[in-house]
Amino acid sequence: MNIEAASKKPSRIQLRNRKLILEAALDVFSKHGYRGATLDQIAEASGLSKPNILYYFDGKEAIHISLLGQLMDKWLAPMAQIDPAGEPLEEILRYVHRKIEMSFEYPRESRLFANEILQGAPRISPHLEADLKPLVERTVTLIQGWVDAGRLAQVDPMQLIFSIWATTQHYADFDAQVQVLAGADVRAEAEVYLDTMFRRLLTV
Repeated sequence: MNIEAASKKPSRIQLRNRKLILEAALDVFSKHGYRGATLDQIAEASGLSKPNILYYFDGKEAIHISLLGQLMDKWLAPMAQIDPAGEPLEEILRYVHRKIEMSFEYPRESRLFANEILQGAPRISPHLEADLKPLVERTVTLIQGWVDAGRLAQVDPMQLIFSIWATTQHYADFDAQVQVLAGADVRAEAEVYLDTMFRRLLTV
């Protein structure tokens, strides 16, 4: 065993503290955005001191970048799982439903991403270029192939993707408005409505 490598392995307490910091930071960033969030808020939410926070991360930006990196992996997975060999309509609808699920199960992550994009994506732009863009391009090509083969109705694949994002992530990004207008228990209705809408749009 490499003794030096073993000595650098994070302890259980270090792993716990990093998790506490990131969980607290996710809550703070999703509520206040990057500019409005402070290390003092993250420290208070995590139950750790500010110097303790700075022991694990170089500063607010380092925490934010770490969260965004984790988020991208989670956010890209449903699109990456669209099966080229599957039934086109069902593959798209499965993607729609997974995006709805994520809006209700991970609302803070959705708002973190939305806030970053609204600020011009200063910290996430490398991920957009390296990870999101090629995945979207592959998906656009796949959907266009299904359309050309007559397996989906005529639709602009890029606009379809944008509309899926807009309609599903709305429930997370505008949660306060949704709850006032439609109540807290709106998930089932959203799933039925969006399934029907996209099914009608895409059925040949």
